[in-house]
This record gives sequence, structure tokens and C-alpha cells, in this order.
Amino acid sequence: MTAGPPLALTMGEPAGVGPEIIARAWATLRDGGGPTFAVVGDATLMRTQGVPVQAVAAPSDAAGAFRRAVPVLDTPLPAPVHPGQPDAANAGTVADWIEQAVNLAMAGEVAGLVTAPIAKAPLYAAGFRFPGHTEFIAELTADASFAGTRGPVMMLTAKDLRACLVTIHVALAEVPELVTAERIMRTARVVNEAMRRDFGLARPRLALAALNPHAGESGALGLEEIEVLMPAAAALRGEGVAITDPLPADTLFHDEARAGYDAVLCLYHDQALIPVKTLDFWGGVNATLGLPVVRTSPDHGTGFDIAGKGVARADSLIAALRLAGEMAAARQSAG
Repeated sequence: MTAGPPLALTMGEPAGVGPEIIARAWATLRDGGGPTFAVVGDATLMRTQGVPVQAVAAPSDAAGAFRRAVPVLDTPLPAPVHPGQPDAANAGTVADWIEQAVNLAMAGEVAGLVTAPIAKAPLYAAGFRFPGHTEFIAELTADASFAGTRGPVMMLTAKDLRACLVTIHVALAEVPELVTAERIMRTARVVNEAMRRDFGLARPRLALAALNPHAGESGALGLEEIEVLMPAAAALRGEGVAITDPLPADTLFHDEARAGYDAVLCLYHDQALIPVKTLDFWGGVNATLGLPVVRTSPDHGTGFDIAGKGVARADSLIAALRLAGEMAAARQSAG
């Protein structure tokens, strides 16, 4: 088991697969196969997963309990849970779990946080005003001191690929207008600093994906590379960031190409998600860069269609826990 504070693992949407995959992750990691964690959630619900559960008063109690039981910082839900059927009555508590975990991370009581998937519809019905986890955590940490360029920047990982998004959940038709030199440069600064701080890379190598086929073919297939991407890359190199000029995305993700960079800036959602899910469909991880706290999450949703059936796979959650542990250790080493 790893030394130091445990990770905080929020239970996520209680009617989804979160409780199931948490139980499976604990069964995999309890004998020293990865970092310890304390679940921020409902101890009674956790017990329905057929694993031993121990309510703990503080994260510091988790290490002693972890080998024999799932440690839970217990905040009970107000309404019964029915797998596959989210209830807005529980949404406020789900948000409270996230806030509690963030506060523990900012206080240094946990090394970082890992968030099981949430369902947005019941949260919105209960008055939640954020698009998702990432924006909520950014807001909760907005006033915390942070030596670096502020994110959040979404990074998806699979095997040796780290794909970082310049735009995320926007219509493809809106992407060219949103891919500005300013947005590219801010994203690259966040990623460059995170590679040093969170991954221990002294000289990060960044690749920049092109927007158009063949990187625009010298303007024949689009001018964004000439007018926006190349000037942004040149300006970043002037700041000391090692980043390529825009490279054709269709030749950027094979084994030999990935060996040439430590992280790649992708300009839109599918440009990053398709290679990530192709490389490791079950084990991809979502990490948020540029925040005062370490945060990772499994790269999948709530799985309402399979919740409660005992078939949910924990690969992505286990990978998210391990990545959070590695990032936290790198931050600690960096001081």
C-alpha cells in the first residue's frame, strides 16, 4: 500500500454503477495493488455491494481499515436507491460528496480525489448549475492558491497516450471559431506545467493536432493551420514550450508517432476520444489539469442500463485511482 494520505473517492450517482465498481476496485487494490482510498458516500448503500464496509471519521483512519473493509466517510442519502432509476431527491447529497472530497484535498487530508460518474439530469432538476464535475471542481477551488496557469483542461489517457482537449463538448460546426490562438496557448501552458508538476517530466514534449485534413495542405484544405495554429505554436516555443507545428491527425496516434511526444493537444472531442477509446476502451481515464487538487475519473458514464446487474467493469476506475496516486506522488516530490 502507498504511504501518505489516501485518495478520496466520491460515490457518484448512487443509482448508477458507481457503488459496484468501487466494490470491485477495492477488491483489486486492498492487498497492495495500488493506492488506498476513502469513499465519500453512503455506507449503507456501499454495504449492498456484498463487501465489508467500515465507516470512518476521517481519511487518516482509512489506511488501517483498507485491507479488511471499504472505508467510507458516511454522508447518508435522503431517499432510497433503485439501480438504474436516478432520483433528484438524492442529487444534493451527490453534490455534497464532491464538495466534501474537494475540501479534504485542499486541506491536505487526502492526496487527491477520484470521482465516480454522475448523472446530470437529476442534478439539474435539483438546481445544480454546472455542466459537470470539471466545472464544479474548478469553482470550488477558484480561491485556492495555485502556482501555475489555471485550468481546467481535460486530459484523456489510455496506455501511453495523453490527449488534452482545446474544446470539449461543443458542436463540430463551432470548433473552427473556438480554436483561437489564445485558447491553444492557454491549454498548452496548462499541459506543459502539468507534465512537469504532475508527471515528473523535466522537458515535456507536446504535439499539436491539426484541424484540417493533411494539416490544411498549405491552405488548399483550410487556412486555420496557417492563420491560427502555426502562429500559436511559434509563440509557445518562444516561451520555452516544446510543441510541434500542427500535425495531421490521421498519422498522430500510431505507436511510432506516440513515442515522439508526451502529450498531444487535440482540437475537438472526437479527435481525442476516438484514439483513446481505440487504444483502451475499458481502461481510459479522464484527468483534470491545472487545478490546485489532483482529480481523475473513469472515462465512462453512469451505466444505468447495467446498474445492479453485477456486470459493470472496474478497469477504468482502477486506472483512475492509480493515475491519481501517481500524480499525487509526483506533486509531493516536486514540493
